[in-house]
Amino acid sequence: MNASAGTDVTLSSPNRLADVEAEIAHACADAKRDRSSVSLIAVSKTYEAPAIEPVIAAGQLQFGENRVQEAKSKWPPLVQAHPNLTLHLIGPLQSNKAKEAVALFDAIHSVDRPSICEALSKEIARQARQPLLFVQLNTGEEPQKAGIAPADADDFIRQCSATYGLKIAGLMCIPPVDDPPAPHFALTAKIAARNGLKLLSMGMSADFAIAIQFGATHVRVGSAIFGARG
Repeated sequence: MNASAGTDVTLSSPNRLADVEAEIAHACADAKRDRSSVSLIAVSKTYEAPAIEPVIAAGQLQFGENRVQEAKSKWPPLVQAHPNLTLHLIGPLQSNKAKEAVALFDAIHSVDRPSICEALSKEIARQARQPLLFVQLNTGEEPQKAGIAPADADDFIRQCSATYGLKIAGLMCIPPVDDPPAPHFALTAKIAARNGLKLLSMGMSADFAIAIQFGATHVRVGSAIFGARG
């Protein structure tokens, strides 16, 4: 099955979720990995509660959002109704949103500059709340995209810990649209390994099966579950 097959508009989101789950299981079997080693993050950006509820009802518990403000406007009631949900911030974070991000999200995948480190350090200490933190890499060194250049990654990861006291759990990457994703996933895994980081947030609707082959622990899947966005 191709990962993009789940975007069939004739299927309901729970059916598409089941297709994605089946493909994750298949990819894990091919890679000789346990299915439990890969967390599926359903990317619910732009979708409101009525579209998200059926996916929760189908058993999905981890969700990803791109913007703090959008998440703040829709997730608190859902979390209150379903307290076992886990929320991931997978989009860029502004330092002035760090307070809200630490309060709302269980994981932040976009640590990518000193100002964010400083703001997160302050809020983690103040709120006594420790979200999982991922450093975002810009593996394609695209000027329009957030993230740390691979050549700067080791120093930045050390700085996160030594200067700001942050506990970095893993790395995140988004390969360039027109590039084969495998080399970017391989590079991300290599940088994580040499820095002793266990978690890899990589792979989206079109390439999550490939990401699993390269060790992804978190795959971020939106359209293959919710359908194509308008």
